[in-house]
Amino acid sequence: MKNIITLSLILLSLFGYSQKKHKRADEFFDKMWYIEAAKEYEAAIEKGDKSKEVLQKAGDAYYFNTNMEEAHKWYDALLSEYPNNVEAEYLFRYAHTFQGIDDNRSAKKWMKKFSQKANNQDPRAQKYSQEKISIEDVLDLEPQFTLKNLEINSEFSDFGPMYFKDQLVYSSAVDTSNYHTRNYHWNEQPFLNMLLGEINPAQTDVKFLEEFSRELNTRYHEATLAFSPDEKTIYFTRNNFNGDLGRDDEGINHLKLYSAKIVEGGEKIEWTDVQELPFNSDEYSVGHPTVSKNGKKLYFVSDMPGSIGGTDIFVVDILGDNNYSQPKNLGPNINTYGREMFPYITDNALYFASDGHLGLGGLDVFESKYEYSFDTPVNLGAPLNSNLDDFGYIVDENTNKGYVCSNRKSGKGDDDIYSFERTPIEVCDQTITGVVSNATTKGFISGAKLTLLSENGEILEETQSQSGGKFSFNYEVDCNTPYEIKTEKTGYKPSTTAAITNKKSGETNVPVTLSTVNKLIVEEDGVLKIKIGIIYFDLDKSFIRNDAASELNKVVLLMKEYPDMVIKVESHTDSRGNNDYNAQLSDRRAKSTRKYIISQEIEANRIESAIGYGESQLINECADDTPCSEARHQLNRRSEFIIIKM
Repeated sequence: MKNIITLSLILLSLFGYSQKKHKRADEFFDKMWYIEAAKEYEAAIEKGDKSKEVLQKAGDAYYFNTNMEEAHKWYDALLSEYPNNVEAEYLFRYAHTFQGIDDNRSAKKWMKKFSQKANNQDPRAQKYSQEKISIEDVLDLEPQFTLKNLEINSEFSDFGPMYFKDQLVYSSAVDTSNYHTRNYHWNEQPFLNMLLGEINPAQTDVKFLEEFSRELNTRYHEATLAFSPDEKTIYFTRNNFNGDLGRDDEGINHLKLYSAKIVEGGEKIEWTDVQELPFNSDEYSVGHPTVSKNGKKLYFVSDMPGSIGGTDIFVVDILGDNNYSQPKNLGPNINTYGREMFPYITDNALYFASDGHLGLGGLDVFESKYEYSFDTPVNLGAPLNSNLDDFGYIVDENTNKGYVCSNRKSGKGDDDIYSFERTPIEVCDQTITGVVSNATTKGFISGAKLTLLSENGEILEETQSQSGGKFSFNYEVDCNTPYEIKTEKTGYKPSTTAAITNKKSGETNVPVTLSTVNKLIVEEDGVLKIKIGIIYFDLDKSFIRNDAASELNKVVLLMKEYPDMVIKVESHTDSRGNNDYNAQLSDRRAKSTRKYIISQEIEANRIESAIGYGESQLINECADDTPCSEARHQLNRRSEFIIIKM
């Protein structure tokens, strides 16, 4: 992507040192005449100058000209000579050159080194840390695109497609005029002009028709354009040119955005009233426009103050009469410390090129879905993206057909335009449901806290099991993907259950089991209890017998093992005898039980209450006047130790 790097708004301020002894090379570099600059720096290296600055500039001259083989050569020399004394940015570029020469294993290694060195000082560090997504993940994306190289492509740079009526406007370095071809020193190609092509019925190819507009094309660069929804206003990128090239204080000619109005009624389309947009500047570049489908917002790329990285995407409100709101940066979710450029906005998403988000090499095309705000950008994967530069994506979302630009090696020339058809990956969503049960008794457990975790440990959602132990997560998860469910409840050991969702949309059922922290702890009807043997009392007595003490000691030991445990004691009788008498007897026995436990060095405040309920809470049908065996009456004569807290 050689010619287009000019229009990619590279920030020279990042590399703004000047070596007097290489003044000629630096002058070429500052003018973006990278072929000449590279030759000068290489000549200096051959003469023995292997300073860090010269090796950096030699690598940069090729990197900005997307000659990744030569850039790799000089960055490799830089890292060999100064392994511990280069900025993180050069580890980033070095990793990109590995992608450019199809060495993804090394690219991954150096991206990780970049992330480690940049730490929290560069937002790209987290994106390239590979803790949550790796280059392999991008390489493994299911292909969605079929591409076709267009007839209009030449040996030069062809890029920047945009729909206009039923035709395609694009930019090209091909000289279609009668004027003498003027070469641009970036890579000795002609300057860019806007051309018009005819789209075939299948939208798979484009045939050159004519120069798009003699009124808009000048002696210098015109490229990347957008139209208002009614196609009566055009926005386009041009060098800062008004008869002469305008330059900033450092002699750099920046890009600007211009608008023009269509001339109605003529046989041939003409444009008039060319106006410079008011937020342009001689001190920074503005370009690559795209207009929202309602015509109210203009998105563009700039390195203006307030930019996060090399170039960012901004937006303004279109107010009419060449009035616009103040530019607003789209923020760190979209923009990075790298380059974001070539935006294209639809009703559903923002498409743009970036080398700051994790990609396959150079610029990759990303999609950010939009509803109320822009979602996290998603790499659209191969074959749309390659190990070199892929950019300038436009699409008709009704047909899923469109155009994209690339300088991949299989093309005809420098930058080529490709038609594509997208077959969207069928969205496969799953919900996770299940039942929580006791690992020993198989009984259902309600009130358990369940946490859904991604494979990387990210908390996705929390819920609780309901009646019958049932639970479900509302969070829609991916198909055929591993997740974990962490389950907790007082009295139970925490558990982690692995789950792999089904391969087709629907529901994945995951059974979850919990084991109590001690075999004496059980859950009955949603209530945790300490289950020991029967506490026997003598007839009409409430003192603690030796056999009862041996059972109560189990409660004591358990409470000592769990010093935060708080219980309450409930005593019950069978139905035989007087109701009032049974209530009083059970209450005496409950309080006697409490007294014994306290006597074994358990704090009194850890027994919330000790109450007798007589025959009021029978657990079977053995009520008054109902014939029952002694064994069934015995089930009602019980003491219960209910856990309030652990």
